Amino acid sequence: MVIEINPDNPQPRLIAKVVQVLEKGGVITYPTDTTYGIGCSIMSKRGIERIYSIKQREKNKPFSFICSDLSDIARYAKVSNYQYKVMKRLLPGAFTFVLNSTNIVPGLLVTKQKTVGIRIPDNKICLAIVQALGHPIITTSANRSGEEPIGDPSIVDQELGKQVDLVVSGGILSAAVSSVVSLIDDTPVVLRRGLGDVGWCE
Repeated sequence: MVIEINPDNPQPRLIAKVVQVLEKGGVITYPTDTTYGIGCSIMSKRGIERIYSIKQREKNKPFSFICSDLSDIARYAKVSNYQYKVMKRLLPGAFTFVLNSTNIVPGLLVTKQKTVGIRIPDNKICLAIVQALGHPIITTSANRSGEEPIGDPSIVDQELGKQVDLVVSGGILSAAVSSVVSLIDDTPVVLRRGLGDVGWCE
């Protein structure tokens, strides 16, 4: 099923419908500030397992997740003063930051090094979803591993619509990905170059 949401002024009634799907452990595709993502509640082990299957991704590669704001990040990651200042300057934005995990994060989302990847995209729809849900959702590009990201919701529906519970359409997006930057030990390290400008940490 496809649900179209206004990207500039997301309708609360429609956001509530999306949240209902997530609360039941469902899997959705949704817009971010880069490309379309696949997600579920981070509390849904079954949903996370389904996303691994849809993505055809190895289980030793944990997914990142979306928080609603900086205070939300502090619940799921150990944040130093330096890390806070960096994220306050750059978020919301097209970055995934790798941080040390807190114990509240489900084990499926934590690396062997006890780190997590966290995003706050500059997209009103996905932030409204996370805020209404009350906790983070998984974020990974809406494509199978090794294939190109998809920025057109109609193509997302064609490719993945039968494998997810809901396709959230928020208009045509880029086919870009976020820049991934590790902030472990207060030392920025670029792990992937994407849409976010990483010139500040080089």
